[in-house]
Amino acid sequence: MKNIIGFFGFAIFALSIFGCEPNTDTEIKEIIEIEDPIVNYTYYTLWGFDTLDGWVDGSQNMNGTINYSVSDSVLNIFTRANTWDRPKIRTKDRIYKTGKYSWRVFVPEMGIGDMASIGAFLYYDETHELDFEIGYGTAGVRQNLNATIDDLVVYTTSQGNPYNTAKHKIKRNQWYTLMIELLIVNGKYQAVWYIDNSELTRLNLNYNASIPFYIFCSIENLSFLGDHIPKQDNYALFDYAEISK
Repeated sequence: MKNIIGFFGFAIFALSIFGCEPNTDTEIKEIIEIEDPIVNYTYYTLWGFDTLDGWVDGSQNMNGTINYSVSDSVLNIFTRANTWDRPKIRTKDRIYKTGKYSWRVFVPEMGIGDMASIGAFLYYDETHELDFEIGYGTAGVRQNLNATIDDLVVYTTSQGNPYNTAKHKIKRNQWYTLMIELLIVNGKYQAVWYIDNSELTRLNLNYNASIPFYIFCSIENLSFLGDHIPKQDNYALFDYAEISK
């Protein structure tokens, strides 16, 4: 499924009473949630990467170089060897709150010891950020996890309020569905990280839905994910990104 926007239940009814027909275009459209205590429906937005409509550049350290492209409905992001490249894209709007945020990602081998990280994350500012970060990992971390040659390391991280990080293993050369679910529990966000619907981490946050997020896709050369500056180009493939309620 590519570039599909779905409305379920009473969403069709809500459109019809405003004199609109359901939109069947393949273009990405913004969806506005209707706060109505009577009309209760579920919606989703799926960005299928036929194009980058709805996304803007969010890169750092690139000096204008663009290290990503779309081909055959897949987003390819890469970093160059012997650099501190940080290419990434984000949604143009910082509006996203509660919901299930999913990224379908291909995790390749990645260079042994390379300081490179595949990222799928939500960002408001540096202390309100929720991440998946996947890389080779340092020798010490790999030893603590009993990682084998075909394992990479996944960090599930809240960058603040509170800061929390957990480390997990993941097999390389496979596609995965990464998901962060944002719930409201006792008036504040609760974040839950999943890979292929298996829960990894659950964390109560110190802030509420007054904080909205951008959605990001990235691969960045970052020092904590390895033992040396990358010796090879590294990449990640994104089949889609999705938000559902």
